Amino acid sequence: MITLNHAKLDNTLAALAEPTRRRVIDLLRERPRRAGELAQAVDVSAPLMSRHLRVLRTHGLVEEDHGDPSDTRIRMYRLRRQPFDELHHWLQHVESFWEDQLGAFRRHVESKEAKRR
Repeated sequence: MITLNHAKLDNTLAALAEPTRRRVIDLLRERPRRAGELAQAVDVSAPLMSRHLRVLRTHGLVEEDHGDPSDTRIRMYRLRRQPFDELHHWLQHVESFWEDQLGAFRRHVESKEAKRR
């Protein structure tokens, strides 16, 4: 069971609030990629992509990997599972709340209809 850390959840949501970073996350869901590949795919400059990746790394959503030990200049970026698991867990709690609320509303409406009959 995942214990909710609200500060981490806030950081995750803050990082995902920016559309370009969400697009980067979508691309990394497919496979790990280099920063240049990501910049080209979302049509931003390399320096801007670097800033977006820094935010995603700082908030723990992506990790950097030097795939080829002989060339440390090449950095691959990949998603980290934990922040997304925490976000999913929180969303399940929210969904459960709304299911309870809608269920109570449905029972209320059904009881009103039954009384009319």
